[in-house]
Amino acid sequence: MMIETILVPIGVVGGLGLMYGFGLAVASKKFHVEIDPRVEQVMEALPGANCGACGKPGCAGYAEAVVLEDFPINKCAPGGVECIENLSKIMGKTAEIGIRNVAYIHCKSGGSNNTNLRYEYQGIETCASAVATAQGPNLCSYGCVGFNDCFVSCEFGAIIIDENNNRIIDEDKCTACGACVTACPRNLIELIPVNKVVRIDCMSHDFGAVPKQVCGAGHPCIGCAICAKKCPVDAITMVDKLAIIDHDKCINCGICATSCPTKAIEDQLAGKRKKAVIIDEKCIGCTICARKCPVGAIEGKVKELHVIDKDKCIGCEICVVKCPKDAIIMK
Repeated sequence: MMIETILVPIGVVGGLGLMYGFGLAVASKKFHVEIDPRVEQVMEALPGANCGACGKPGCAGYAEAVVLEDFPINKCAPGGVECIENLSKIMGKTAEIGIRNVAYIHCKSGGSNNTNLRYEYQGIETCASAVATAQGPNLCSYGCVGFNDCFVSCEFGAIIIDENNNRIIDEDKCTACGACVTACPRNLIELIPVNKVVRIDCMSHDFGAVPKQVCGAGHPCIGCAICAKKCPVDAITMVDKLAIIDHDKCINCGICATSCPTKAIEDQLAGKRKKAVIIDEKCIGCTICARKCPVGAIEGKVKELHVIDKDKCIGCEICVVKCPKDAIIMK
């Protein structure tokens, strides 16, 4: 009797186990879905950052989209050129490798010695928490709060904190994943082409004397619109008293930076910009360069050698690109 009491439950449980196991085996065969082996290959080629910059939920989502949905293979920002080349080999298709983007912080305050405060903040030391508390402690309602949410969000060590607690983007390390853009509660960070070196250093929508009074960095945009008026290609527009550069139009001439009365525009080529020079023996006098020059620095008649006024030349290189005979160089 004792043995039966033990063996019967064992037999019942064992039988159920066999039955369920058989059912699962049949189901796995019946509903088996073939996975394209290229999905795993694409996954191995990706950096595994799971940043979501591609617009898909992580690297696995991107890999499936590339293989199963014909999604573009050039959307992985952290992977860079090497990743695009590897995916191209796997998928057997090509993709344009454009100018890479980098993050840029449109504010030079937020450090320990360049931020004017309204009050001493004693709460949770994150930018998001500080901004949620009475709009943040800094006097400028648009400036960097300085608690380094962007720094914490960066998985690639591309944001450096200097000795004065200022944030600096290491463009060589930046992968344009966009994590810092999302992390900043004041939307101070933007992804821009790395070759666009003229950039606004302020996001204040205040006007006139007010931004000067509240900015700790001392270089605020005051909404004067001088830069927009001076831009030879209309690449700058005023949006609610703030100058915004359209980087698709910008030619890196730096005129806006030179004309800005508060030095609120950074020009990384200041003092290093080359001038256009015409190679005499190549010039055919087609006049294309003269017609395309945004500042009228080139003169010449049809079928005659053209001349560039170096005092007028802004080094934008438009003439170099447009010349059909490669008769213009930067020097």
